[in-house]
Amino acid sequence: MPYYKDTENQLHWLDSTEHEFHLPEGCVQITDEEAKTLHPIPDETTYAQKRAAEYPSITDQLDLIYHGGVEAWKEVIDTIKTKYPKG
Repeated sequence: MPYYKDTENQLHWLDSTEHEFHLPEGCVQITDEEAKTLHPIPDETTYAQKRAAEYPSITDQLDLIYHGGVEAWKEVIDTIKTKYPKG
């Protein structure tokens, strides 16, 4: 998911780069790591909240299934599930 920051270092994101015209004026694209520094995930969040924060949007997931198949989708989801295991 592409992340952007505005001139006041506020974080913005889009499900698709096709809709960049919805961003406030002056936004620039930033890396995922920089986005995490602007909006860190607190340590007290549950594994489910951490997973939800990293899962691609539903639109991106469906696009991945369409273009790469279910196995490609499972690979992306399993990577996140492995990173944040249950309990």
